[in-house]
Amino acid sequence: MTVKVSAASYWIGYKTILIKEVTRIVRIWAQTLIPPIITMSLYFIIFGTIIGRRVGEMDGIPYMDFIVPGLIMLSVITNAYGNITSSFFGAKFGRHIEELLISPLPPWIILAGYVSGAVFRSLLVGALVLLVAGAFSGFHLHNLPVTLSVVVLTAVVFALAGLINAIYARKFDDISIIPTFVLQPMTYLGGVFFSVSLLPGITQTLSLANPILYMVNAFRYGMLGISDVSLWVAYAIIIGFGAVLLTISLLLLSRGVGLRS
Repeated sequence: MTVKVSAASYWIGYKTILIKEVTRIVRIWAQTLIPPIITMSLYFIIFGTIIGRRVGEMDGIPYMDFIVPGLIMLSVITNAYGNITSSFFGAKFGRHIEELLISPLPPWIILAGYVSGAVFRSLLVGALVLLVAGAFSGFHLHNLPVTLSVVVLTAVVFALAGLINAIYARKFDDISIIPTFVLQPMTYLGGVFFSVSLLPGITQTLSLANPILYMVNAFRYGMLGISDVSLWVAYAIIIGFGAVLLTISLLLLSRGVGLRS
């Protein structure tokens, strides 16, 4: 027997998941919001102020200003990924994910709810980091549509990646392996602290295979008007990765992979 669900019911389901996620983020604000602010403040002090004085300029931009977009993207990526892995795996561990699986909500509504929660946290943290950056270097904005679109698309991409990690994770240690051994190195080598043009030969070519490089540079273009890569190539890579991860996420949720015991 097929249960027909109205669009209003879909909206209620999506809103319920999103409210739960936002409430969780706000309730444990000391864990979700404060640590990234402290970490990024230290980056600004150490890399921007102390090391920045010796570096001077990067691509004709004061070094402090140069690293601001990279550090904002670093916080967005880690928080989008980390929020959904901990939240979704917590739902698996607590067995209340089963309540969603037996509900008439389609997989894409469940996916949208969790991804929206992760995007909310990442954008909130990104905005707070921007405020901290303003105290060190002031505010810069070259192109608002590019800035907003890149940061939102990047948050969605890593929220989807985090969901896939959470689906396959069997224990809490499993949700920290990829962020530690894959995501963190890719982020630091993605042009957060330097221009890829400084890298020698083969290293520079290998760096161009890092998708985070395109995300950071597209966002840097939105804020400062400079980029090591083509803006349209960056958009194509971000959207392409998002489409692939979206397809995989929906397939895994619809089949109940790693969710049904």
